[in-house]
Amino acid sequence: MAAASAVREAGRRSRRLFDIFVADVPWTVSSKELKEYFSQFGSVQRCQLPFDKDTGFHRRYCWIKFSTLQDVQNVFQKDSHILEGAKLTLKQQSRRRRSQRKNQSE
Repeated sequence: MAAASAVREAGRRSRRLFDIFVADVPWTVSSKELKEYFSQFGSVQRCQLPFDKDTGFHRRYCWIKFSTLQDVQNVFQKDSHILEGAKLTLKQQSRRRRSQRKNQSE
């Protein structure tokens, strides 16, 4: 039983994603370019760049999802991140369960 539990836990850890919120993204930068840029720091699982339905432009922020915490730490070891002449603003996102968020809002 203990072996099966260890395998399940390892599976959960492998699916866990680590996020970075990126703001001040230039209008001309695509999600593909963001993913390529951040891949130099580690394995990028996904780049989520939301678009405004009315304007057709992206909203100038995104989330970069990495597979390990070490990848995130690699990003923050660099002083500044500049794409197409614009300095990006980065913030590490903490993942909380919905139940934790609900308790904090009460």
